[in-house]
Amino acid sequence: MADIGFIGLGVMGRPMAGHVLDGVASEGRGLVLLDSGRGNADALIERGATGVSTARAVAEACDLILVMLPDLPQLRGLLDGPDGLVAGLRRPTVLVICSTVSPDGVRELDAELAARTDLLRLVDAPVSGGEIGAVAGTMSIMVGGPRGLVDQVMPVLSLMGTPVHLGPLGAGQVAKACNQLICAAQLVAIAEAAVVAERAGLDVGRLLTLLQGGYAASTILADKATRFAEKDYRVSGAAKFMVKDLAAYRAEADRTTTRTVIADRLHEAFSDLTALGMGDQDTSVVQAYISGLAGQGR
Repeated sequence: MADIGFIGLGVMGRPMAGHVLDGVASEGRGLVLLDSGRGNADALIERGATGVSTARAVAEACDLILVMLPDLPQLRGLLDGPDGLVAGLRRPTVLVICSTVSPDGVRELDAELAARTDLLRLVDAPVSGGEIGAVAGTMSIMVGGPRGLVDQVMPVLSLMGTPVHLGPLGAGQVAKACNQLICAAQLVAIAEAAVVAERAGLDVGRLLTLLQGGYAASTILADKATRFAEKDYRVSGAAKFMVKDLAAYRAEADRTTTRTVIADRLHEAFSDLTALGMGDQDTSVVQAYISGLAGQGR
């Protein structure tokens, strides 16, 4: 059997690739990593993965390649040219996009690739669960694509969490866009409540701990409560990525002729804080953004 490829060894990609490495080793398959040379792959290579320097080399060795990059432009940059992924195709290969990207973008890319080669097809499988879920291997994985291709990749996706096939190509990204709307709404609601509570003289940490026992409880509240209480905005998931995620949701809402209630305002908030230079901090930085608005009487 051909090896499994993995491209994109960021905060979530590294632990995801680690789970794949552990799982495929028992089947006699290897894990091939695109090594950026920045040290992200070192620990995995020490555990038995193979690092290569070009996307072409990944494709030459693999028939299934997982991608965890920030967005489609980064993936497109790896497809073409003499060292690109397409040039390395040797057999029918499934490219699994675990990144959170536009549903229309995935559909368009698949159509473009289908016109160029019969060796590469796409499955979209964005993930939710954050760094904690990636490390634990408990992510929710939202899968879109033709049944035959999805059946090929489900065993590998299962190594990283719980994958569910939701429909045709793009369905996974639609699901993730809905997920991001809900996450953004919760983040903004908790942040705004924290600002109001603090200004009213409450102990924010004790309040958020208390709320976890009631109807306001959520995974995001449990994960981010300490950050909000301590105003710790060190990055786990960068706030700026919410801009593209919410834009994707709004585009899908438009495509389905759905009038939104909160999506536009949430998109505006994350766009605004990113423009103010806060986008590279954690999504919890929306608390500082709201605090600034409140200080201006807005």
